Amino acid sequence: MFPPFFVPCLGQDWPSRDRHYKQAKLHMLKSWRDSLERKLAAVNSLISTLEEQLNREPAA
Repeated sequence: MFPPFFVPCLGQDWPSRDRHYKQAKLHMLKSWRDSLERKLAAVNSLISTLEEQLNREPAA
């Protein structure tokens, strides 16, 4: 089991702990955003590919 991410800052004063917590939260949120952007790019690419394929095929 991994120790909580706030363990390194337990001996520090409140402003330092608060800053560390906020930096960890910012890192997590940016990671989520990057993941979502990659997924959105993949979905947009699939949509474009399907639209191109449908436009090339004759209407049945």
